[in-house]
Amino acid sequence: MAEGFARLGHTVAGCGRSADLVAGLAASLGAPHTFAAVDVADHDAVSRWAAEVLDRLGPPDLLVNNAAVINRNAPTWEILADEFDRLIDVNIKGVANVLRAFLPAMVARRSGVVVNFSSYWGRSTAAEVAPYCASKFAIEGLTQALAQELPDGMAAVPFNPGVIDTDMLRSTFGASASHYLSPRQWAESAVPYLLALGPRQNGSPVTAPGQ
Repeated sequence: MAEGFARLGHTVAGCGRSADLVAGLAASLGAPHTFAAVDVADHDAVSRWAAEVLDRLGPPDLLVNNAAVINRNAPTWEILADEFDRLIDVNIKGVANVLRAFLPAMVARRSGVVVNFSSYWGRSTAAEVAPYCASKFAIEGLTQALAQELPDGMAAVPFNPGVIDTDMLRSTFGASASHYLSPRQWAESAVPYLLALGPRQNGSPVTAPGQ
């Protein structure tokens, strides 16, 4: 996504937990794009990073929350408390941390679109991924409620990206994950789709094209 947005002329500010991968992306795209190693579950770290981004680039036109983890395949009662807590910290609290950090500036400007990544498993369920389903159902509710709070001219959209061949999918689907689009293939249609979202989609659950 970062490469797709940059290729279309947009300035991208992003964060991720893996310092090496973040550094590689920063080196690949270069200025004016900016990337930092940040764990979205860390409220203070998100706040510091957001302050730097806002000072440098101003409020974002498109705020994308796509950080997430998934539990290992297991019945709900076998998921350890620490694993469940970490999933909630990233998938729900992480989104709230980013919203808290960026939305005041966006609301003050009265423009911008927030896209919170949901999932098929935020609108349906499957066995052995109950914590992940719970977190994505929460994103659907949080985003639709947020949409009711935003001023006219803004939008908050719960977005189902569909099924993508990522490491996270492979942890659940195994080798059959290779039957689905790679992130790069997926981004070719998803990036323009996200850029086209606006106030008309405020509060409406949407799904990536072709999914």
